[in-house]
Amino acid sequence: MNKNTDKELKKEQTEPCTGRISAVHKGSFLIRFRGEDLAAKVKGNFYEMPPEDWPVVGDYVNFDRSPSGTSVIRSVCERTSFLQRPDSAKTAAMQYMAANADYVFIITSLNDNYSYNRIARYAGVVLAGGSVPVVILTKADLCTDPERYVREVRGIADGLRVHAVSVVQGTGLEALKPYLAPGKTVCLVGSSGAGKSTLLNALAGEELMKTGEIRASDAKGRHTTTHRQLTEFANGASIIDTPGMREIGVAAAEDGVDTAFADIIALARQCRFSNCRHETEPGCAVKAAVESGELSAERLKLYRSLSSESRNHEKKKEISKRVKAMKRTK
Repeated sequence: MNKNTDKELKKEQTEPCTGRISAVHKGSFLIRFRGEDLAAKVKGNFYEMPPEDWPVVGDYVNFDRSPSGTSVIRSVCERTSFLQRPDSAKTAAMQYMAANADYVFIITSLNDNYSYNRIARYAGVVLAGGSVPVVILTKADLCTDPERYVREVRGIADGLRVHAVSVVQGTGLEALKPYLAPGKTVCLVGSSGAGKSTLLNALAGEELMKTGEIRASDAKGRHTTTHRQLTEFANGASIIDTPGMREIGVAAAEDGVDTAFADIIALARQCRFSNCRHETEPGCAVKAAVESGELSAERLKLYRSLSSESRNHEKKKEISKRVKAMKRTK
């Protein structure tokens, strides 16, 4: 190696770069940079930061590139959105799923996998994270009246975008293309067997992800996606695929829940008492709406459940912080 080449290599090693996290594997990272995936680790100061400040798939990061080894991530750029959920319903731990997604496709198949309540949970979490929720009802060919479910899901939140598609029949896919415009990022979430990987392959026009079979006994599938991964399309759009989840908890999502249930929030403002619990209080506009049929009792019950779950998680989180602080002082 001549002296000029040696100087260029040293300059490249110290020159700061910006790339995007394409995968995370137990503390090791891949950074998408100029069409390549570079192995990386975080700088030591990250170990003094809270978990939510660590890089997740979709994050843009500043890093020092190492042509012959592992690059070092120096900092995470400001996020436009951040998708998270409770890692366990019994603890305050959180699972950080993806960052900088413009849209989140909430994928539910129109078989036994369909759940109105689960879709509402996802919508609240996505709205709280700052992304736009888009519900994709897959396997429409297995349903005799998919439009009925489209109408039902649209009732979850004002302006919620809902599409029924069938990869087998090739229907409904054209309506999804505007979301995959150059520079846009879509995150896929949903249960195992809902058809995330199949949909991703259909949108890409090639097999990017392996797909699994569905058990006929319970319509549940295998976890064909084992980790979060960012895939770039030829037009410059990106998709983040995530492992399937049987259930999704709600935490730190009170604003998202309120947005999804804006109709109930608007009714609550009309109650006689500002602290009305919508139970036995007189002059309750929410109860009156249920009695008149304007608001379904099931929707009110779901709102109460999600709001309570989010508040309880915040309490657990605060208790967990206090316990950790006490341990540090001992």
